[in-house]
Amino acid sequence: MGNRIRVKAPATVSNLNCGFDVIGLALEEPFDTVELELTGTGRVEIEDIRGCDTLSRDPEKNVVGKVLEAISARAGRQTGFRVVLEKGIRPGSGIGSSGASAAAAAFAAGQLLGNIFTREELVRFAMEGELLASGAAHADNVAPAIYGGIVLVRSYEPLDIVELNIPSELWCVVIHPETEIKTSMARGLLDSHIPLQVAVRQWGNLAGLVAGLYRDDYDLIGRSLVDFVAEPKRAVLIRGFRELKESAMKHGALGAGISGSGPSVFALCRGMDAAGAVLKAMSETIQATEVAFDAYMSPVSRKGAQVC
Repeated sequence: MGNRIRVKAPATVSNLNCGFDVIGLALEEPFDTVELELTGTGRVEIEDIRGCDTLSRDPEKNVVGKVLEAISARAGRQTGFRVVLEKGIRPGSGIGSSGASAAAAAFAAGQLLGNIFTREELVRFAMEGELLASGAAHADNVAPAIYGGIVLVRSYEPLDIVELNIPSELWCVVIHPETEIKTSMARGLLDSHIPLQVAVRQWGNLAGLVAGLYRDDYDLIGRSLVDFVAEPKRAVLIRGFRELKESAMKHGALGAGISGSGPSVFALCRGMDAAGAVLKAMSETIQATEVAFDAYMSPVSRKGAQVC
């Protein structure tokens, strides 16, 4: 492999309504790409950032830099990295922009160092980037960005990542309005304490979602895609959110909600045809608001970070 590598990591949809900070899935597109060179300087150098002119090249202020610094400190022996980051996912989009960059950097470094880290260790390194980006070291974006598929973060201490079953006909639609919501700000809207009755309803839905995935029970998946914790607080941040969600449900989505901290809105669907109808309906709905947007439709990607 030598001392250079190029790795891409996919966008992700996290929370899936009922699984705040503990569940997420990988999309086929878009993705971020990292070109990484192993050096003997003991330093992390961000040589260039393409596709985004607002991110810092200071390793202390960039998620890729923080991830690589953590790996360099663990590897020792004057391990250093020179990196070029290509952004295919807009920052603040709610589909794991910082997570994809962090995941690609962690995976690339692990490959260059001879696969000396487990995937859970790579997730832990990538979480250092999420800590910088959002103020919380959550794994529900970086884990699916590294593993692919649908993952459950069963525990953070110790970190325990569970790969879940992927129903063969499960598709995801994402509408990304061209507005930015900082994850740290969106997290600040959430209550630090949840009433027991609300918590019971939430974890019942999470358990139902996991059961639905394993049983290929699309009706159960749909019934479980209800959020009593984050969506009620964050919906006000997304112009036209209610209309987008209603449009998705009216045209056959299993369920719909806020992707991550927003502003992207996702819908899960059964089959490509249903996903196409939902994509069309949601696109027409947001067009009426005169807000520019990007739209994505894909099956759940079984591939996470990979050499490209």
